[in-house]
Amino acid sequence: MRYVAFLGSINVGGNRLKMVDLRDAIEHEGFEDIETVVASGNLLFTHDERPSDGIAEKMAFILHDRFGIRSFAAIRNRAELAAAIAENPFGDDGDPKKVHTLFASERYDPEQFAAFAADYPGPERVAAGTRAYHVDFVDGVGVSRLATLVDQRFDFRATARNMNSMRRILEKMD
Repeated sequence: MRYVAFLGSINVGGNRLKMVDLRDAIEHEGFEDIETVVASGNLLFTHDERPSDGIAEKMAFILHDRFGIRSFAAIRNRAELAAAIAENPFGDDGDPKKVHTLFASERYDPEQFAAFAADYPGPERVAAGTRAYHVDFVDGVGVSRLATLVDQRFDFRATARNMNSMRRILEKMD
């Protein structure tokens, strides 16, 4: 089965990691046909079919064990990535560089997140998703306070990818 890993906190905040080093490390752990996409922690790979949460735990363990990086991996197969793109309510009318899906490290209560999104006072458009949430950073990511507010309110981490990146990765998965 072909998967993509969206790694959180890689090549930011001091967690520098060369993708070639990561590729070499996971190749020894049963991952095959590994391809990096952009140097920001996107990996395509083939692995024995299993629930993506189990592969995510394995990838996070490798990151910590081999490189000392406490991170998480949001793992999606092709169908799951296509569904994340399709469910993003801002994907068709927002700027694809500013419309993001934030893949969550943990499952969360979508109703609780929807209530948060409905009350969110910022300029961003926000919506709950399946194991992710979606944001149109209308004024740009750099000026947004949304991630800080999500971190304060919810007990999960997330890693963001914009629509352009996700669509490019989906094409590569074909």
